Amino acid sequence: MNISERTTLRNRKTDLIYDMETAVSYGIRFLENVSERLDICVDKNGPSLIVKSDIYKSNYIKARNRGAKIRFITEITKDNIQYCKKLGEIVNELRHLDGVKGSVCVNDSEFLGMSTWRETKLLNPVIYSNEREVIEQQQYIFEMFWKKAEPLTQKLREIEDGIVPEVMQSRNSPVDIQNKVFDLLKSAESEILVIMSTSKAFHRQAESGTFQLLRELGDTKPWIIIKILTPKDNEMEGLITILDKPKFVIRCIEPLSKVSILVIDRKQSLVAETKDDAKQIVSEAVGFVTYSNSAPTVLSYVAIFDSIWKQTEIYQQLKDAHEKLKIHDKMQKEFINIVAHDLRTPLTPIIGLTEYVRDKTKDVHHMELLDRVVKDAKKLSYLNEKILDVTKFESKLFKPNKEVFSLNELIVNVIKELEHILDVTKKIRFEYHFDDKYLVDADSRRLGQVISNLVDNSIKSISEQDTGSGLISISTSIEKLSNAITTARDDYYPQHMVIVRIKDTGIALDNEILPRLFTKFATKSFQGTGLGLYLSKNIIEAHGGKIWAENNSDGIGATITFSLPLTNKII
Repeated sequence: MNISERTTLRNRKTDLIYDMETAVSYGIRFLENVSERLDICVDKNGPSLIVKSDIYKSNYIKARNRGAKIRFITEITKDNIQYCKKLGEIVNELRHLDGVKGSVCVNDSEFLGMSTWRETKLLNPVIYSNEREVIEQQQYIFEMFWKKAEPLTQKLREIEDGIVPEVMQSRNSPVDIQNKVFDLLKSAESEILVIMSTSKAFHRQAESGTFQLLRELGDTKPWIIIKILTPKDNEMEGLITILDKPKFVIRCIEPLSKVSILVIDRKQSLVAETKDDAKQIVSEAVGFVTYSNSAPTVLSYVAIFDSIWKQTEIYQQLKDAHEKLKIHDKMQKEFINIVAHDLRTPLTPIIGLTEYVRDKTKDVHHMELLDRVVKDAKKLSYLNEKILDVTKFESKLFKPNKEVFSLNELIVNVIKELEHILDVTKKIRFEYHFDDKYLVDADSRRLGQVISNLVDNSIKSISEQDTGSGLISISTSIEKLSNAITTARDDYYPQHMVIVRIKDTGIALDNEILPRLFTKFATKSFQGTGLGLYLSKNIIEAHGGKIWAENNSDGIGATITFSLPLTNKII
């Protein structure tokens, strides 16, 4: 017997066992000492060794007869499935866990473990311990495995019926990530859907050989439909022309998020987060990457893709119709209004169902992906509501739903919400300069929309210049208009206006854009449609106020100011 005793204190000890005979005797004694519980986690070879051994099998049965509860974890495979079925009749519960190595055995007062074993010899020493700290640690490890393990019946059904289990995997090896992209593309049989986060992401994939592989797939599997949505730059024109074929279609969009998405046959997805878009190589630009074949996750991305694709179709239809038929302005507004209403129908269940699935799941990675789906879907919904608002204003159908409320409180609440939902990566600070708490008689939801639009623009201007921490200052004050008309009402003085200023330290307004800043589509950025300020101007003017903008005198950032009629009450 070759036993090395490492620690002995009042019959507490930890032993290393180096020969098979002694290891077997320890194992039998370990089983005989079971009284209330026995937790075992072994690799895929374990079930056959236990079932074939009359000694082990009989001791399991004796432990059960003594009232002990036996929980067993192993990796169930096609090769050991019959042994697992028999073992499942002996223990209280058996579960499956991928990639189990060695063994962990814990009873009421002892731990027995080994890293590698065979039927005839030990390749590494067996560890025995009755130290309380060791036992508690191993019980904790087992419980972690137990929570992640899959029930025996479920795994048997997957193996016997050929069901592919749903998985969620994160990847961070650059080589592994690109190889996974190529493997997924080669596995496609019917459809490939791609959303690029930026035009640079498109170029990186072109350099890596992805589009060459897609062209080859189009030749070898001509029935496959390939659809790509990507932000566009001037350098992409030629490449898009070469790749664009009947079943290989590329459409241009504005950047929607910081992730690129690949969906294969509406069954598998790969989502890559952009870490540094300035890098030219995929391995340096890509950060967190997640693969999934979970139906709720994949179909959520499919729904987002289909919604954006439909919007590109609508945009193209509008553009072609305008160029070819010179559609009358009123007809164009009516068409956009109808389309926007139709888009509400799919977006609402996409957001609702995705939030429902997210709230039900316990997988952290799954939750993060579904959060991204919800955020992107809400961005689409927000854009859709902007389009509806434009048609309301242009059709003169907008009527403010007025109520008396504190303007200062509204400003603070809107900014708190923005801080919660926006990715303010530059740690932007907000400062408030309020003279008093002013009451206004206005539509609080619409004014909140205005404030949100203006502050969001300031956040984007600060983030784009990438100069570190930024500052957004919001102030309110009263000004008296000299040409105001008095009124007989005691609680309302239209000659007094509350002035709201939003000043930032971001990029100054472009001199070319500044004169037409509050008109439709006045933007040079890929991050916006140019509708936000146009809607803000209409909302403020509908309340009897004005809105204007100017660059700051020090050349850093800009200030947007608007005025509103003030009630007599100051709280």
